[in-house]
This record gives sequence, C-alpha cells and structure tokens, in this order.
Amino acid sequence: MGNANSKRPLAIGVLSTLLGAVAWGFSGTCVQYLFSSTQMDALLLTTIRQLGAGLVFLAVLAAGNRGRLRSMLADKRTLVRLLVFGSCGLFLNSTLYALTISYTNAGTATVLQSLNIAMVLAATCIWARRLPRPLETAALACAFAATVLIATHGDMSQLHMPAMGLALGLATAAAAAFYTMYPKPLFAQWGSFAVTGLGMLAGGLTGLVTCATTGTFARGLPAVDGPSLVVLAVAVLVGTFGAYGLFLHGISLVGPVAGNMLGAAEPVSATVISALWLATPFAWADWVGLALMVATIVLVAIQNRP
Repeated sequence: MGNANSKRPLAIGVLSTLLGAVAWGFSGTCVQYLFSSTQMDALLLTTIRQLGAGLVFLAVLAAGNRGRLRSMLADKRTLVRLLVFGSCGLFLNSTLYALTISYTNAGTATVLQSLNIAMVLAATCIWARRLPRPLETAALACAFAATVLIATHGDMSQLHMPAMGLALGLATAAAAAFYTMYPKPLFAQWGSFAVTGLGMLAGGLTGLVTCATTGTFARGLPAVDGPSLVVLAVAVLVGTFGAYGLFLHGISLVGPVAGNMLGAAEPVSATVISALWLATPFAWADWVGLALMVATIVLVAIQNRP
C-alpha cells in the first residue's frame, strides 16, 4: 500500500506534464489560425491569453484556497518574484512564441522553443563549473543539428526561414528556460498552481501596460468572427490555463529532467496538429529536425536519471 501511494504523485506528475506539453503544442496551432483569420497583433493576442488565463487561475484560487492567496499577496518579496516570473518568464515567452509563429509556423516555432533544454543544460554546467558529460554533449549536438536543419533545410548557403524568425525562436527558448528554472523556490513555498496563477495574472497585467504604452489599443481591435472567437477561447482555457498549469505542476512533481523528457510531446503535437488542421507544409528537414529535438531531450533525461 505504501509503495502504491508513493507512486501516485509520480504518475500524476507524468500525466500532468504530458498533457500540458500537448496542450501547449496545440495552442501554437490555435495562434497560427488566429493570425491567419483575424490578423491579430501578437502582443494583443498574448495579453488576452495571459490575462484571461490569469483571471481563471485567480477565480479558482479565491474559491478553493483564499488563505494562501491572501498570504501570497501580503508577502512583498513573493510579489516581486511573481512579477519577475510573470513578466520576464511567462509573458515574454508567450509573446516571443507568438511572434515566432507569425514569421514561421506553429511546428517550427515549437521545435525552436524546445532548445530550452540545451540552454538549461548549459546553465547547469556553468553553475556546477564542469564540462558536459558524453551523453550531454551528444544532446547538445542533436539540438544544434536540429536547429541548422530546420533553418537551412540542408542548404548551408541560405536560410529557409526569415532570420528574424530564427532569432525570435532562440529568444523564445531562452525565456522558456527561464520560466522553468526561476520559480523553483516559489513552488516549494507556495505550490505550483498558486505561483503559476498569480504569475500568469502578472504577465497579463504586464501585457495591458505594454499594449497601452505602445499604441496597440489605439490601432483598434481586429474583427473576430464566430469560429475565431471559439479558437481564442480554447487558446485561453486549454492552451494557456491548462497548458501552463498542467506542465508546471507536473514538473514540480517529477522534476525538471523527467519533465523536459515528457516535454517532447510539445513539438510533436504542434507539428502534427498544424499539418493536419492547417495543412502546413513540412519538408523532410523539418521532420528530421523534430526527431533530433526529441533525441536531445531523451539523451539529457537518460544522462540525469536517478
């Protein structure tokens, strides 16, 4: 009985991380659809997603754990760290991800974002003052090869995506690495759901301020038809509230190594759903790059297994 009970959190963590990764990959296809159907600004779309999901998180917290919510809001140090987590992590990552999709497509953007595992590995090696181990070196090589293949399609003389799309994809990966590493102490103190929720709300408020100061609201809101409104609602509830909540909760239970391995479902889901739903064309190099990115995550997980 004790053994079964000890395995239950691990099983919940595995399932949460996997579902969160799939939901995040699905959200990329939703964003690609909204760009094509409404020409919505990436900053405005991210703000709507983050603020909408943040309010859902807040409502759930107020209904189920009001005491913890009050304690967090009364702790000034926690509020500052939540603001950093929400603005520099969640909001920045979502905005850069949406911009990358606008220059490329959902599958490519998600594969480029998956380079965050290589960045986390590099940061870990620098922090520990050590060289990468053999399997870690192989993982970095796979990640580098995946990026080169997707960017050039095997033709080293030119890029097969806009240079801005590649740069934004790398910046998205850096922001993803930050939001998975930074909140670890906050998760330990307050729990993943509350931290993710208030961080998401902070990100949404950051988006409101940014939209107001950059003239986004002054340009007016785009026309949104019925199907686009449904996709937007799904992107908020499933692709933002569900994706971030499940994925970060899963990582808090299984740890970053297993979490990143299960995160391989993210580029797979984004690429497959984008190809099936939006008929996005993918060349052989894109699929090989996707396979190499999955290999990167698996190699790092094997190297760091208990």
